[in-house]
Amino acid sequence: MSSLTGAGEQRGAEVNDEQRDAPLSDAPVSEAPMPGPDHTAMSDHTTIVIPAQHAAARSSGGGFRKPPFLKPPFLKPPGEWPVQLWPVPKPLAKKVALGTAVAVVAIAAFAGLRQIADAPADPSGGQTTQAGQTSTTPDEAAEGVRRAVAGEAVLQKMVDAVRGESRGEFLKTIDPQAKDFENQARTVYTNLGKLPLATFQLRYVSDDASALTPDRQRELGGTEAWLAQVEVSWQLTGFDTKPARETLPVTFVTRDGTTYAASFSERFLAGQRRPIWALGSIEVVDSDHALVVSLDSHANAEDYASVADRAVDSVSKVWGKTWRQKVVVYLPAKQSQMEYVLGAQQGTYTQIAAVTMAELDMPQAGAPVRIVANPKLFDELGKQGRRIVLTHETTHVASTATASPVPLWLAEGFADYVAFTAVSVQDESAAKELFKAVRAGKVPTRLPPPEAFAASSTELPQAYESGWLACRLIAEREGQSKLVKFYRTVHASKSPTGLADAFRAVLGTTEQEFTADWQKYLKRLAGV
Repeated sequence: MSSLTGAGEQRGAEVNDEQRDAPLSDAPVSEAPMPGPDHTAMSDHTTIVIPAQHAAARSSGGGFRKPPFLKPPFLKPPGEWPVQLWPVPKPLAKKVALGTAVAVVAIAAFAGLRQIADAPADPSGGQTTQAGQTSTTPDEAAEGVRRAVAGEAVLQKMVDAVRGESRGEFLKTIDPQAKDFENQARTVYTNLGKLPLATFQLRYVSDDASALTPDRQRELGGTEAWLAQVEVSWQLTGFDTKPARETLPVTFVTRDGTTYAASFSERFLAGQRRPIWALGSIEVVDSDHALVVSLDSHANAEDYASVADRAVDSVSKVWGKTWRQKVVVYLPAKQSQMEYVLGAQQGTYTQIAAVTMAELDMPQAGAPVRIVANPKLFDELGKQGRRIVLTHETTHVASTATASPVPLWLAEGFADYVAFTAVSVQDESAAKELFKAVRAGKVPTRLPPPEAFAASSTELPQAYESGWLACRLIAEREGQSKLVKFYRTVHASKSPTGLADAFRAVLGTTEQEFTADWQKYLKRLAGV
């Protein structure tokens, strides 16, 4: 399992990851046609950030019906997910940051999962990795198989109970002496019943009999206790074409001849994520185009669903309707929960208003994508700011930005173009930092490179403003449909010269000629 960083390494360079405990799901759903042929992600680690000048500065549901579970096939291989983030610089009153990050985590092999199991526990949730130790003797291997059979039996009972909607049977799998965990298990079961699950699965992957400390062993008691890595997957009916997957630490204990689950959160390696439905009681609201899953009892989930519906409509007016036109929005109650969902170190997303992440082992078309909000910052944006952020994020969902080779200036510029087409803003506010630089004689010499979008970049606002105005120039000069065609062409290309090819084939120019025109455009807008 690869660890991910924060909004500092950028698309094709950065990502953040971390986890916790949860169950699984998996079932086929008809997939909407995607723009262009199938493609793979651009890099193992991708992060995109949008400066705070974009939303606030530029802007001076229905009832839920729980569908029946789909039938097997159930089992799927283990994996993880890609991610997208959005930072929010200060001051918040006038600035809103949108940042996108795409995180790609390689599929964890058995040795890697053992490494997770062997990692030392850390009360703060962050761990350092130690080399995993693998069983080598026949006796050790036999013991491992015995534990796996016992653990898998417990997991299957949990899955059957969820599928059969039997709280009593689910709680029978919980260690009767683990009272705190029993309360969490009750919440998890209730939460799963609120979600439109197509499938749900728990699969035993590996274990380490020596991972639990002697004190923990004594605390658990019983005749045997051990820590296992369990793959959890779940799929949301009507929203996911593929199941989301995570690998979680589960503690098992055997007492009086019966094996139970005693914890879903014994220890986490940096980079392990936590499903939102395992972090506390959730509220679920669905609407025409959105599913909002909220941990915040004070948030108006229906209001967020309404804003998300408008965002979907706004994006479809520009991008077209050749996508699912569905979004899933997560509303944590606090930033720490946002970071648990993303698998990030605590405090990483202090300046991130929202994140678009793909919850799948590999970035690809059809990956389950979520928009995750930073509750404090999102609330402070106001309705217009939230609409801008959600429209920007929804553009990434529609254009499958978590699995796209488009350059950052185009991905972020296009998302901003769509957002600011939906919510009218004044150029002077929207491109304040860029215009200031141009008036000071610092006209950009080229379209912003990937490193300009790093959270640590001193020219981050200008990078996003530059990308936005580059896309707007294309739309003004060639028409909005040509801008969309240009994006789709680059997105679908499998050639290393895809961008240059698109400039010639779609726009009838070269990147060098376009850059010169764009520089003149910036000067004119800035009044130079």
